Amino acid sequence: MDEVALGTLLASTLRVATPLILCALAGTLAERSGVIDLGLEGKMLSCAFAAASVAALSGSLALALAVSLLVGVALSLLQGFGCVTHRGDQVVMGMAITMTAAGLTVVLGIAWFQQGGQTPPLPDAVRLAPWGAGAGEALRALPWVGTVLGLGLFGHNVLVYLAIALVPAVWWLLFRTRFGLRLRATGENPAMVDAAGVSITALRYRALMLNGVLCSLAGSYLVLAQNPAFMPHMTAGRGYMALAAMIFGKWHPVGAFLACLLFGFLDAVSIRLQGVALPWVGAVPVQAIQALPYALTVVLLAGFVGRARAPKALGIPYVKER
Repeated sequence: MDEVALGTLLASTLRVATPLILCALAGTLAERSGVIDLGLEGKMLSCAFAAASVAALSGSLALALAVSLLVGVALSLLQGFGCVTHRGDQVVMGMAITMTAAGLTVVLGIAWFQQGGQTPPLPDAVRLAPWGAGAGEALRALPWVGTVLGLGLFGHNVLVYLAIALVPAVWWLLFRTRFGLRLRATGENPAMVDAAGVSITALRYRALMLNGVLCSLAGSYLVLAQNPAFMPHMTAGRGYMALAAMIFGKWHPVGAFLACLLFGFLDAVSIRLQGVALPWVGAVPVQAIQALPYALTVVLLAGFVGRARAPKALGIPYVKER
C-alpha cells in the first residue's frame, strides 16, 4: 500500500470513528455512575434528526447545534427521571428511548418534509468545514511520512479534533478530579458515597447530562459533517458498536477510544475492499464486507463481556437505607 492510500485510510478511519468515540465516552460517563445506557443509539439518532431539521428549516449552524444539544440533554434527563429518580429498569428505559427515536424520527420527517422520512439536503453554509488543509498540504512536502500524516491527520472538521481531544479530557475528569472520584465511587459503592453526604441522584444526573451533550455531538456530526441530510435509521447500530467499544475498553476512556479506532479502521477497510478481488478468494460479496464491523461487535461482546469487570453497582437502583 503506497503512502497516499495509507493516508487516505487513516483519514477515513478517523472520520468513521468520530461518532463512535463520542458515544463511547458518553456511555463511559453514564455507566461509571452506575446507569446502564442502551439508549445511546436512540439519543444519537434523535440528535441527528434535530440538527438536520433545524439546519434545513433555519439555515443556521449554531441553532442546529443548540437544538441538538437540548434534545440530547433532555433525553438523558428523561432517562434519569425514569432510572434514577423512580428506580426503573435501566435496560428497558434505554431500549424504550432507542425504539421511540427510531419510529418518531421517521414519523416527524414524513410529516415535516414529505420525503419518506428524510430531510432536504443541507446547504454548505450549515455544514462543518474542514480545518488545517493548508498545513496538511505543507506537510506532504516531506517524503512518505509527511504524505501519510498530511492526508490522514489534517483537513478534518472541528468535531473530529474535538472527539480526539475529549478522550484525555474525560480521562482527566474521571481520574484526576473530585467529581470523577465521586462518580466512580457511585458506580462501585453508592452506599459509601451516600454515607459521606454526597447525593447519588445529583451525581448520576450530572453524568447523564454530560452523556447527553456527547450524544448530541455524535448525532450532529452524522448530518453536519458525514452525510448531507438525515435519513431514517442512519445511525445503523453505531450506538451499540460504541457500547461494545466501551466494554472492550473496560469502561476506560482511552481503551474505548482505541476500540473505536479499531471499528473505524474495519469500516474504512470494508469501504475500500468493495469490488476488490482478493488472492485465493476472488471478489468478496459487498454484504460480507459491510458486515465486518458488526461481526467484530458480536465477537467482542461474546468474548469480553464476561472478562471485563463492570462497575459493581451498574444497573442496580440505589435505595437509601433508613
